[in-house]
Amino acid sequence: MNKSLLIAWFLTALVSLHAAVPVTVAPVRGREGMVVAGHPEAAAAGLAVLRAGGNAVDAAVATSLALGVAEPYGSGLGGKLMLLHFDAKTGRVTAIDAMDAAGSVDLTRWIGMPTEERSTGYPSVCVPGLAAGLWTAHRRWGSKPWAEVLQPAIALARGGFEVLPKSRDQFAEQEKKLRRGDAEIARLYLPGGRLPEVGSRLPNEDLARTMETLAKEGRDGFYKGAVARAIVRASRDAGGWLTSADLENYEARETTAVVADFKGYTLFSGPPPTSGSALFLPILKALETDAEPMAPLRTAAHLDRLGRIWRAAQPAISRSVGDVPESRFLVEKLLAPEAIRELRDKAPGPAGAKRKVAAWEPPGETSPFHESAMAATTHFAVADRHGNIVCATQSQSLHFGAGVVPPGTGVVMNNSMMNFSTTNARSPNYVGAGKRPTSTIGPTIVLRDGRPVLAVGVPGSSRIPTALLQVLYERLALGRPLAEAIGDTRVHFQAALRSNEQEALEAEQSLPAAVATALKELGWNVVLREPAGTGKHFGGVNAIEFHADGSMTGYADPRRTNVAAAF
Repeated sequence: MNKSLLIAWFLTALVSLHAAVPVTVAPVRGREGMVVAGHPEAAAAGLAVLRAGGNAVDAAVATSLALGVAEPYGSGLGGKLMLLHFDAKTGRVTAIDAMDAAGSVDLTRWIGMPTEERSTGYPSVCVPGLAAGLWTAHRRWGSKPWAEVLQPAIALARGGFEVLPKSRDQFAEQEKKLRRGDAEIARLYLPGGRLPEVGSRLPNEDLARTMETLAKEGRDGFYKGAVARAIVRASRDAGGWLTSADLENYEARETTAVVADFKGYTLFSGPPPTSGSALFLPILKALETDAEPMAPLRTAAHLDRLGRIWRAAQPAISRSVGDVPESRFLVEKLLAPEAIRELRDKAPGPAGAKRKVAAWEPPGETSPFHESAMAATTHFAVADRHGNIVCATQSQSLHFGAGVVPPGTGVVMNNSMMNFSTTNARSPNYVGAGKRPTSTIGPTIVLRDGRPVLAVGVPGSSRIPTALLQVLYERLALGRPLAEAIGDTRVHFQAALRSNEQEALEAEQSLPAAVATALKELGWNVVLREPAGTGKHFGGVNAIEFHADGSMTGYADPRRTNVAAAF
């Protein structure tokens, strides 16, 4: 083959390769600083702090609070946070658990409430953890003054954030909740009684003042004083559980991440009460010793094998994860060699063989909204010129949380109470005053020989661990470029909740028809949820990859309003 034909063949192959990936993820390169976040103005807030000499934690505070302004449906001061921090000087990865906590709940009354009442309004609100988590992280690692790093978010709230097309989609999906009767949330997010127009700006002066109080008084500006009184008053008047003592006594926890080795890499992910790591890390370990890697991943045989392992792993989550002391030990047991061997044994069969379904084992109690596309979360990652990293996922549980805003605060409150178990008192996640309910979020930092390789996370409810599994397996086991691993067709496995139900494999509509047909023949109910890149069911993965020369590359998944910004 002559040189010109060789070049032509190579270019054709290259085009074909990239054409097979349905969602284009454009890498952004940087050396001094990087922010990948769920809204352009939130990424800009964090980058401004980095440019001003702030470190990764300083920028993370600005990014997190700005996300609460620009994605009021997804996260904010009324919600929760799980933050991982990599310290370049010590090489340590630390987790800050700022997950929401139940207030002084009346258990008898709560358990007897209808599902709908447990999922909206003040009875569904937990003590928010995000403000305490940011405060704790900043006191531990921040370099700029606390009040200074809050200024970009305050300015954004006062001036208003830009409503993007996919932002408006999130508003439209929850229009009923915005109109359901809470005057404050309707006033803020239905300007003139209508859904906001794309390109318009939505200010929140009350939220700006709340953050000014937080800037001036630190954590006490949220958990004590006027803001706390407004939250408690609104909760009490509407039948909620929060008391002044509940807010005053809340503390974020500095703890250790869940750790697993895979193919020479060390993965650090969110610890209990988050459950994402307890699902995708054991599955990765079960795949680690395969004689042949599953390449490409999206063949019927490989997806079937992945699904069988997923099915075997999923029931252990409800028995292991919760806000109880033994949960850490139970999760570590899931990663022990004997547990991984047992997991592999539960999902036998050669690739492509007709699947013999093992005796049905119920997956355990889950929230009625566990598979919901309404789950509201956002993920961001920040890295500074010194090599420090923040990888954080924050949430309000469902879109626009409980659908309530305490008057005068501008803060959309979570509805995290709905994530508790209410029927099995032996569950680690059984509801209790002061306990933190489980969440599927799973921020993850990957090291190799002690050096950062990757920081990654994603929103998307039960689809969070599935997305992380796909991206991490393809990048770490198959060596696939990260942009392709993120952009390729997303899949998810739904376990049957009852013995007479059929298991489902859902995917974006870019899954090849031949693969879908073969999966149906193997016993899966294939559900093609949405066109690739839509992002309603399959959240947008945000990641930073780190290189040996000290540079880094950001990847912002366009399935959501994500953006990567660097210098």
